[in-house]
Amino acid sequence: MSRRETTTSGEQMETLSADEIWRLLARRRVGRLVVCADGLPDVFPVNYAVDGDTIVIKTAPGLKLAAAVLGEGVAFEVDSFDETRHTGWSVVLRGPAREIEDRDELLAADRLHIDPWSPGPKNRYLRIEPDVATGRRIGEATPVLHLAWPLGRDPD
Repeated sequence: MSRRETTTSGEQMETLSADEIWRLLARRRVGRLVVCADGLPDVFPVNYAVDGDTIVIKTAPGLKLAAAVLGEGVAFEVDSFDETRHTGWSVVLRGPAREIEDRDELLAADRLHIDPWSPGPKNRYLRIEPDVATGRRIGEATPVLHLAWPLGRDPD
C-alpha cells in the first residue's frame, strides 16, 4: 500500500508499495551500486536485471565485486526524473550481496540477458538479496501541452 503526503512546495510525495517498487525496477536496466571500500562509499553505474525479488548484475572481477561480497552490505538505487515537470521516482534497496557461483544459478543468470554497456569482458554475476526496499514518487504524472512557434514570430 502506498502513502501520499504533500511537500512544503505543494507537490505530492508518494511512498511506494513493495509491488510498485519491483514493477519500477523491472522497467529499467541501469542502476547505481553503492559499496564501501576502505571505510569510504563508492558508487558504480551498472546494468542489471530483476530476478524474482533480487537484483542480478553482470560484472568483472575488481573493486566493485570484491567490496560488494566482502562488505557488510550494499545499497542499490534506480530512479527516473522529468526535470521540466518536476516529477519522478527513486527506489533504494539495501542488503547483502553475493557472487553467483552455482552452475545452475549461473546458467539462469545468463538467461537474464544482462548486457553491460562498459567495454571489456564481464563474466561474473552478483546477486543482491535486499533486506530493505524503499521508494518514493514525487509530483503528478499528468501530460503537459507544450506549444512551439517559429523563431521570430508571435502567435496570432
